[in-house]
Amino acid sequence: MSLAVFLGPVTDARVGDVVVVEGDEARHAVVVRRTAVGEQVVLADGAGTAATCTVTATTKSTLTATVDDVRRSDRPTPTVTVVQAIPKGERAELAVEVLTEIGTDRIVPWAAARCVGVWRGERAAKSLAKWRATARESAKQSRRAWLPEVTEMATTAEVADLLAGVDLAVVLHEAATDSLADLPVAEATSIAVVVGPEGGLTDDELAALAPAHVVRTGDPVLRTSTAGVAAVAALLSRTSRWG
Repeated sequence: MSLAVFLGPVTDARVGDVVVVEGDEARHAVVVRRTAVGEQVVLADGAGTAATCTVTATTKSTLTATVDDVRRSDRPTPTVTVVQAIPKGERAELAVEVLTEIGTDRIVPWAAARCVGVWRGERAAKSLAKWRATARESAKQSRRAWLPEVTEMATTAEVADLLAGVDLAVVLHEAATDSLADLPVAEATSIAVVVGPEGGLTDDELAALAPAHVVRTGDPVLRTSTAGVAAVAALLSRTSRWG
């Protein structure tokens, strides 16, 4: 059985160190997961370091553990960014969850013109916090050494700038003639995939995102909450990350 994973201050930890987890993460470990003294857990910093630890003391808001083993992992390459047009309701969290599980390194909420979900004012702050919490919990569940970054909501102009800075920029579009299989993945160290809204991309958006590769995922038209994970899986299967 796999050990439970929690976030903790283990960046500089060494075997034998005593580590204290506090706040919400400790309450989740102790109160919700009922982690007890004597159990082993994995504490991770979300930036490549994971430590197997033995719990030595708990309160309702703290967990104290001794480090038994430390593993440090480099950030995997190529890095993958997904620009996700904002879906409506629970489909937004589904998109973030599966993108995290598949290995996406950065998730960018995008206010595309035809988005059904709209972020404004207090709702924007709450929605972004929910995306970040979903990514964090999904990363722990999938035992990732590196947490994905969930950025602030981006405009189309900001997405265009982002695409200009990666080796391979991909825009998913149901009417495209090229496919994911045609893309030059082998030499890319950074990949970005743009997933449009349920209503599709506008002509102005397609023009703004040029000269990215515009491709389709296949004959079936996928929903915005699942298109990204399908595309990322197809691309990663052609890289050393899944080799």
